[in-house]
Amino acid sequence: MTDAPARADGPGREAQLRDRSSSVGQMLLDQVERSGNREAFRHRDAAERWTSLSWNQTKDQVFELAAGLLALGLEPEARVSIAATTRIEWILADLAAMCAGGAVTTVYPTTQHDDVAFIMNDAGVSIAVVEDAEQLEKVRRDAELYDRLRAVIMIDGDDPDEKVHSWQDLRELGRTLLQENPGAVDEAIARTGPDTVATLIYTSGTTGRPKGVVLNHDAWAYEGRAVQLFALLHPSDVQFLWLPLSHVFGKALLALQLQIGFVTAVDGRIEKIVDGLGEVRPTWMAGAPRIFEKVRARVMMGTQGGVKGLIARWAFSVGQRTIPYRLAGRPLPRGLAAQYWLADRLVFSKLKERMGGRMRFMVSGSAKLSTQVQNWFYAAGLLVIEGYGLTETSAVTFVDDPRAPRLGTVGRPVPGTEVQIADDGEVLLRGPGVSGGYHNRAEANAESFVDGWFHTGDIGELDADGYLRITDRKKDLIKTSGGKYVAPQKVEGILVANCPYASQVVVYGEGRKYVTALIALDPEAITQWAADNDLGGQSPSELARHPKVRELISGYVDRANERLERWETVKRFVILDSELSVDSGEVTPSMKIRRGAVVRKYQPQLDDLYED
Repeated sequence: MTDAPARADGPGREAQLRDRSSSVGQMLLDQVERSGNREAFRHRDAAERWTSLSWNQTKDQVFELAAGLLALGLEPEARVSIAATTRIEWILADLAAMCAGGAVTTVYPTTQHDDVAFIMNDAGVSIAVVEDAEQLEKVRRDAELYDRLRAVIMIDGDDPDEKVHSWQDLRELGRTLLQENPGAVDEAIARTGPDTVATLIYTSGTTGRPKGVVLNHDAWAYEGRAVQLFALLHPSDVQFLWLPLSHVFGKALLALQLQIGFVTAVDGRIEKIVDGLGEVRPTWMAGAPRIFEKVRARVMMGTQGGVKGLIARWAFSVGQRTIPYRLAGRPLPRGLAAQYWLADRLVFSKLKERMGGRMRFMVSGSAKLSTQVQNWFYAAGLLVIEGYGLTETSAVTFVDDPRAPRLGTVGRPVPGTEVQIADDGEVLLRGPGVSGGYHNRAEANAESFVDGWFHTGDIGELDADGYLRITDRKKDLIKTSGGKYVAPQKVEGILVANCPYASQVVVYGEGRKYVTALIALDPEAITQWAADNDLGGQSPSELARHPKVRELISGYVDRANERLERWETVKRFVILDSELSVDSGEVTPSMKIRRGAVVRKYQPQLDDLYED
């Protein structure tokens, strides 16, 4: 291991870090006391207009819902599941459950029936909050589970079953209880301490059944305080929130808001992101790498030909030349500065305006971001920094500093988090945000939580200043028959970054002579290309088999191979008929690829690639 753990704590930081709220409910009360009538949330109403909630209004609604849960018999640490898309009601239900002393179990709305039943049964869910009739039906499919539930709350719609309560019913139950006992929710918050279970989040299950990660209230209070001490965000900031709140990253963003007090605009519909950015004009946003890859691909496709394409390519070449100067904080040479000013006026300013025009920085998390994609944004004057964390660490353990970014790294540990690099390169973490373990999984606990350190399964390296670079997943490394190790995420990231028509890539080559790949096309991108190249009217699956499409993709693979070591290059590939999906079991609800399931499904096609 490295000689000593790397820490982000300076003198006096430990005392500052200890000065944090005792629970999530107390975090809400503390922020309400500080901010009162200031805006807390912005969300779309039934007419698609943005409307606001102040911190006082947020507290009032949360207390009504929390009292409603208490009226339904919610007991301390009893599980409340939430299965819904990212929307204001998800946030209010989450806060209400924790203020009432319950523990929230998150369920992705895309999770299939069998996994819904497994998660809710394993967690021992007492009350289920569902978005609509579709999510209700998933719960009902397991009769034993449904019979055991105390109640089900429907956000949209209603149901004649007496066990099912509408959103308004829950609020009315709460109002009645608060009239009888005005201090009911305050008393529940007072009973809730740092070690009380707050959340039970189930991991994506890329290698098997999901595991429930137990996170207490102090983990979220720590996340909020640690990032506040990092001084990246301010009460005057505006966040655009679309990430799945069922994911630990989304949950962490809520903890940051409770501590710091910035405004959050909520709309989880991916197709509405561009419109929302222009309307809300946020100062920061978090996202998964795929969203940044898609933005880049759309811009690249729209500027491929003609004078417009020439100008765009010139502008980005100028932007790339400015990167070393800007990262080092050095002034640009006069000639380059003039060119960059013109590139900004002609190209970059339009891209910035599409992102709202006020974006200070964006944060990429949940998977590795391609350095090529990150450099492309930075060339245009848009900063995308990376952070790092896992469900088992309450999400945020590392984050790059937008004031002095080091592209390609995930930054330094946030205050209070310690890191070691094991002899085999695995990243080990400990700190207040690290989970106490998995629910009902003694064997997994013994393997992952050793002597106070959490074994992440990620391979990484620390530089002299404590900046972490994640290189791959420990279990995903491919060893070719020639004895060379290949990091699949690196190869896949470069392929996607270099091909605007590739949606997903899975590389293969364990025990083989060379590396091959499965490539899924972006339906929208390839359909647009086909329309521009006299192949319009064909479906994406038909285009996947067309010789001209194969020739197109082959050119991009060759270009990507120029950025790889010889033993990493993709020698042959298969274009899949469709994207990998959650429904087919190839992708987790958090959009991580189940590599083993994909390889098993397409093993015959992969074997054919090695037939000479």
